[in-house]
Amino acid sequence: MGSLLAVSLLVGVVRRKPQLALALAFVGSTAVVVGTPDSVHEGLAPFYQGQFLSYLAVDLVLGFIVATCGRRASIVAVAVSVALQLLVIGAFAHGDNLTVNAVIAVLATAASCMAGLLSRERREHAVALRAQEVAEAVTAERLRIARELHDMVAHSIGIIAIQAGVGSRVIQTQPAQAREALCAIEATSRETLSGLRRTVVSLRQADRNATTSERAPLAPSPGLADVERLAAATADAGVRVDVHRSGEPRPLPADIDLSAYRIVQEALTNVVRHAGVGRCRVAIGYGDEELSVEVVDDGCGATANGWTHGFGIIGMRERVGLLHGHLSAGPRPEGGFRVAARLPLPAPVGVPVEAR
Repeated sequence: MGSLLAVSLLVGVVRRKPQLALALAFVGSTAVVVGTPDSVHEGLAPFYQGQFLSYLAVDLVLGFIVATCGRRASIVAVAVSVALQLLVIGAFAHGDNLTVNAVIAVLATAASCMAGLLSRERREHAVALRAQEVAEAVTAERLRIARELHDMVAHSIGIIAIQAGVGSRVIQTQPAQAREALCAIEATSRETLSGLRRTVVSLRQADRNATTSERAPLAPSPGLADVERLAAATADAGVRVDVHRSGEPRPLPADIDLSAYRIVQEALTNVVRHAGVGRCRVAIGYGDEELSVEVVDDGCGATANGWTHGFGIIGMRERVGLLHGHLSAGPRPEGGFRVAARLPLPAPVGVPVEAR
């Protein structure tokens, strides 16, 4: 009880200055040993003199030092504590009790040090796991941002480049068509800037110190409902897109909806830039258990630069992999290129039927 009382009094000191708390605990425990009358010693158990229990307070503080302080400070504290305890036991224990008390003191110190080491290792392991989780989260976020920027900017820049080329060729002979090209460039540029702003704002809002007043409202992320608008923009770039939907369209989880849209967008970007055709097909199938997306063209297939190089297909595979789906992208035997993705859908939540 005296040891526990001493430790409770030293709790505040232990957290701030553990070495000072160890010294105070040792002084107090030694005072208990020295101040115990000899008549009390004689009435105690033959193999252990109970006044040495006061050193349990020292061992508890020592365990805290091992668990929280540096390696060098812990080694010094353990060595000094063991040496001083053995000196006091040697001075106040006699006969067989000397050996027994010395062994008990060493074992108690070893137990406290072991407990401190286990606590330190557990804490360091938890810190390492947390650091690993943070690093993995940062890497995943970087990849997500890279995919978003690539899919969004590559498509827009491709359309802008094509429209700019058309406008420069017909600006003298067909001013109306040149004006349409410039309007398409303006609309695509504004849409791209809006998407970039949305990305930048979302990154800034990741800062925990951002206040509510600093948060601007965000436009909703694109999804399969915007495929027709995407097809219209692609048609302005010279490639007509036939969109076919099968199954029963229904609301999809945001991550699946966005990923499916980005896959279609990247596939259409590659058709515009590399396929060399004026038409392609997009098929969207709403199944009971999965969503299927397919983009097919009759162009030059994998012989074009860009289909086999760059990050477009890599980004598609990463998106599909995160959703535990399947992606196939490659040339068709009859010519052209095909991109097909299957994304598993979560089971619909059933409505319980009341029993009558």
